[in-house]
Amino acid sequence: MIGNFPVFFIFFIGALILLLTKGKLHKFIFITIPALAFFALINTPVNTEIVGSFLGIDLKFIFIDKLSKVWGYIFAIMAFSSAIFAYHNDDYKENIYATLYIGSSYGVVFAGNLLTLFIFWELMAIFSTMIIFARKTDASTKSGFRYLLVHALGGQLLFAGMILYYFKTGNLDFGYIGLQDVATLLIMLGFAINAAIPPFSAWLSDSYPESTVTGTVFLSAYTSKTAVYVLARSFPGEEILLYAGAIMTVYGIIYAILENDMRRVLSYSIINQVGFMIAGVGLGTQMAINGAAAHAFAHILYKALLMMGAGAVLYRTGISKTSRLGGLYKTMPYTLLFSCIGAAAISAFPLTSGFTSKSLIIAASAAEHKTFVYHILLLASAGVFLHAGIKFPYFVFFQKDSGLRPKEAPKNMLIAMGFVSFLCILLGVYPQVLYNILPYEVDFKPYTASHVLLQLQILMFSAAAFFFMLPMLKRTETITLDTDWFYRKGGALFISFVDNVIIKIGSKIKDLLFTKIPDKFSYIFSNPDGYIKIIYNIVYYKVFEDNPEKLKENKLLLKDIGRVKTDTHIGISMIWVTLFMAFYLLIYYFYAG
Repeated sequence: MIGNFPVFFIFFIGALILLLTKGKLHKFIFITIPALAFFALINTPVNTEIVGSFLGIDLKFIFIDKLSKVWGYIFAIMAFSSAIFAYHNDDYKENIYATLYIGSSYGVVFAGNLLTLFIFWELMAIFSTMIIFARKTDASTKSGFRYLLVHALGGQLLFAGMILYYFKTGNLDFGYIGLQDVATLLIMLGFAINAAIPPFSAWLSDSYPESTVTGTVFLSAYTSKTAVYVLARSFPGEEILLYAGAIMTVYGIIYAILENDMRRVLSYSIINQVGFMIAGVGLGTQMAINGAAAHAFAHILYKALLMMGAGAVLYRTGISKTSRLGGLYKTMPYTLLFSCIGAAAISAFPLTSGFTSKSLIIAASAAEHKTFVYHILLLASAGVFLHAGIKFPYFVFFQKDSGLRPKEAPKNMLIAMGFVSFLCILLGVYPQVLYNILPYEVDFKPYTASHVLLQLQILMFSAAAFFFMLPMLKRTETITLDTDWFYRKGGALFISFVDNVIIKIGSKIKDLLFTKIPDKFSYIFSNPDGYIKIIYNIVYYKVFEDNPEKLKENKLLLKDIGRVKTDTHIGISMIWVTLFMAFYLLIYYFYAG
């Protein structure tokens, strides 16, 4: 807080300043904004809140406690390091969108009510979409639209649930909600889409790899992690989340192993890692919630580091397919070093942040005697080392010699990667730095003989499995089919159905109701008594007097009603009045009779 202004105002005001600046000043401000936010958050007391009323409803607009401050700290650290990584970027619009995106994420984690949360939730979707569009390629445009449609669906589910929840409870306070009825189910589904819980996960691997080198780094940190936060706040201990998280950990691994694109591998790895956090939320104990928060903190760091490493390679080579890379260790040694630190951290290697955070969740599952989930999480830990710990650096920097000799990453990228690498090791060597800011008191020691030996056994098993399976893991130009296939193909079929069926039927109905029928009535009412006279004559000469010549003559007159002479003159207004009175009497008869 700065005075009475929440931290996210720093980002929105900063975005306005960025809009008015260019060059080095613009870039300096871009780096300064998250630094100011971090120090402002340090000086914000726990349990700070801002209350007021809106449309006669008493609302807690802002609420900041120890749980939300964990996300607040890491969001600022991530924004700072990402801004350094993006220092070379001259696309000022992308920097502005990123700043607004981060500010919206702060709005979500500091929201004290569902209405405020929903507003920032939607802003987050809009600004993250603009980051995807910023690459300005056909693929990024298409994936951006798909991303926006999926998140629009999530927003509508959240909004519908929020309205139903308000009518049931009479309040919009954002705290523990629990899965109770349709309203709370809709809210959970809205959160689940942003959390990339299968089958609502394909948007992540579809869109993040299509962003710019810097855009992917920003995107990897916020959307799915804000979803973890809101689930931890509102649905802790819901067993369905425990099993959903366990499924995510395996789901992400399978697709990451199959994938060829290095940034898509890391995107699927996000699903895997968020699965650990969701499992922690599903357990719901203090230890598990601490684990989910700690792992979100650690994950944002090492995932950003890996995305930075992949982004640096893409920046220098223009290639993202691992089948076309290899041998880069010769000219990009620092990028290799930092990528290996990220790979070690995501694999929960001892002395890295991933070990000290993931161990909390696994230990919490063991403490609650969730044997099946415990073993799934151990299996997933092995799989993480297989696809992100070894596969990513091996195929990108070693494998075969691709003949590529790119320059080392720019200095700003190396500084950013070095800073994040330092934090990954710091939190691994001194986990108490992280444990001290968690929402509950931590009574857990990660560096026990049993924990360390178990993790080393998992890592050794994974390494042996990787090199044993190496001939089968040879990279080829593959396309992996995910659940987005259904709305890609389904959307195309739906549009085709609308174009070829619905629109044609609609055009015919429109033509009938608004053209043919009105024309017919206009034609009749231009001379109604003459029209009646001709119809009478046609019936008379057809039925009662067989006179073909008179019948033909009257049919010709029917086409030119204006020439028909009559002895009476009935005005069109009188016809309408008569019809109206008849309709009125008919209604009166049925409802009043």
